[in-house]
Amino acid sequence: MTEATTGANNAKTAKHTASPFGMPNYDLPKIEMPEAFREMAEKGVAQAKDNYEKIQAAAEEATDLLKSTYATAAKGTADYNRKVIEIAGTNAHAALDYAYELLGVKSPSEFIELSTAHGRKQFEAMTAQTKELTELAQKVTTEIAAKDWRYGNTKESRKVA
Repeated sequence: MTEATTGANNAKTAKHTASPFGMPNYDLPKIEMPEAFREMAEKGVAQAKDNYEKIQAAAEEATDLLKSTYATAAKGTADYNRKVIEIAGTNAHAALDYAYELLGVKSPSEFIELSTAHGRKQFEAMTAQTKELTELAQKVTTEIAAKDWRYGNTKESRKVA
């Protein structure tokens, strides 16, 4: 009877061994889980996995949308900068032409006439250049704004669907 009691006590007592750090390792007793609890745990794990996959897909869509938006903005900025450099070159040539024409002026009235004509041309050119830059900036802004951040697509594609 002593052996039976000792065997029962040994089964109930957790075994322990020493770890490499000198701390005892305890083996956890194996407990049989009820079927309902197991099913609930499996459903929870499946739902968590499904939610993770949905979140991952949404994050990938958002990343793709951001990449597309940044690419559009970068292209628009480069186009805008090219236009500004082109305008600066045009204005520099106009200023040099005006200075060259001033060298041939022989009277104050000719100077006033040349200056007035140059001022009018420059004002018209500045108006046209400002209009071009505004249209370019609006085009880029419209392309970026067309991205619908809530759904990961463009407003145009949603209208078609």
